[in-house]
Amino acid sequence: MERNWWQEAVIYQIYPRSFRDSNGDGIGDLPGIIEKLDYLRELGVDVIWLNPIYSSPNDDGGYDISDYQAINPAFGSMADWEALLEGLHQRGMKLVMDLVVNHTSDEHPWFVASRSSRTNPQRDFYIWRPAPNNWRSLFAGPAWAHDDATGEYYLHLFSRKMPELNWANPDVRRAIYDMMHWWLRKGIDGFRMDVINLLVKPEGLPDAPDPTDRNVFFNQPGIHELLQEMNREVLSKYDIFTVGEIPAVTPATARPYVSADRHELNMLFQFEHFETIDRDGWDLPTFKRLQRKWYEGLAGAWNSQFIGNHDGPRAVSRLGDDGEHRVSAAKLLGTMNLTLPGTPYIYQGDEIGMTNVSYPSIDDYRDIQMVSRYREAVANGAEPEALLRSLQPTSRDNARTPFQWSAGPNAGFSSATPWLPVNPRFTAINLAADLASPDSVCRYYQRLTRLRRSTPALIYGDYRPYLEADPHLYVYERSLPGERVLVLLNLSGENHRVALPQGVGDQRRELLLANVAPPADGELELSPWEARIYRLCE
Repeated sequence: MERNWWQEAVIYQIYPRSFRDSNGDGIGDLPGIIEKLDYLRELGVDVIWLNPIYSSPNDDGGYDISDYQAINPAFGSMADWEALLEGLHQRGMKLVMDLVVNHTSDEHPWFVASRSSRTNPQRDFYIWRPAPNNWRSLFAGPAWAHDDATGEYYLHLFSRKMPELNWANPDVRRAIYDMMHWWLRKGIDGFRMDVINLLVKPEGLPDAPDPTDRNVFFNQPGIHELLQEMNREVLSKYDIFTVGEIPAVTPATARPYVSADRHELNMLFQFEHFETIDRDGWDLPTFKRLQRKWYEGLAGAWNSQFIGNHDGPRAVSRLGDDGEHRVSAAKLLGTMNLTLPGTPYIYQGDEIGMTNVSYPSIDDYRDIQMVSRYREAVANGAEPEALLRSLQPTSRDNARTPFQWSAGPNAGFSSATPWLPVNPRFTAINLAADLASPDSVCRYYQRLTRLRRSTPALIYGDYRPYLEADPHLYVYERSLPGERVLVLLNLSGENHRVALPQGVGDQRRELLLANVAPPADGELELSPWEARIYRLCE
């Protein structure tokens, strides 16, 4: 396929509220990000993806937008945003913004007008019905809220403060496209598109056969025609890239979104591997099977790789070892993320091995998804303490704790009490301590990004896994004509010997990178959570 800059990029996701507070109000902000641009450049980042920074009541982490063309004052001003964009471009870096257009805040002027009367011209900007169907919110509770003023129900597949836009209305589409043009003309380099396969709703809004099946809303007929229109009207007119958050897909249903000849999106986030882990537990052979399934199923199209983001647990706690082997596990997971097929995304804090947190009370949590599920379950008779313990490992707040810059007050994140309590492990796990350590996770990430950039096979190479049934070892080759790279990963707390197949094991090997010092004789016995990258020499 055609090679593009966004395939070669390393992308860093910033959750602005938790990255760096510059003005002492306990909330991360844009000037705080600007302070750290040189750090990010040294890390090897090419692109920053910002979670929403728009005007918002912040019912769900800024994904409830009240003004698409204004900056949330908690994060700074439009002048601050422009300074951030300029600072990135001066450093040869790019900026991707979150596009959240499935819904708005109920405080957006469009919805204020829509709910003012049944005859308002913007009534049809949202989805209203005289009576609800049986759909359930993706957070908790019914997916419909009653509006006393007009006597009808509006649809909200997330929080009741996040009403669904009616994309069947051409005026909605025109308004959204105008807004996208406005940001693109300001110079941004692309969009991450929130739940973009949710824009088209089932025809007639019928009752769901199973109201608890969250997949019933996604990938409806007409979604591809809609995205092709968006591409034709907006995206194709700029040198940008787009990545769609596309849940509830298989490779066959995902491929149309990102096939170049269809002119929709450039790449996607899919979640089958993490949904499987959260449902069935960590199982390496299953993870390997899913990686191969998506590599083969998207042949000719482009995937994303990520081990963490703002909507899930910390990678080292979810996939690795956040105890004795935390440092080695954090490095191994970074190795895996940057050497598997697709464009890699680093989530803030993964480059220092930040871990999950377990707050003592539900009152300490800010994750509306977790809090809503907790309250619903307690109201239905669940035992509160046991319920809290069961929800903690997958809470979105695990990833949203403030970045741990130092062992100083509030982890160096802020001079004030942060909006979300810092992880108590910050005194030992923080960037300053990590950089001072000879076993630094961050410096290892720097070497990883340089290696990826200088090794085309790690970007464009074919992917061939070996030892696929092994429950501890993940071994694969990335290759182009004239360049073969072998990756060896031991995802366990025990030593394991690697038995390479013929045609691989008999090749001379040049060690490119390792997360621990390997034996001088090149012995292929891996210590706990050891990672090695070799060049295979003919």
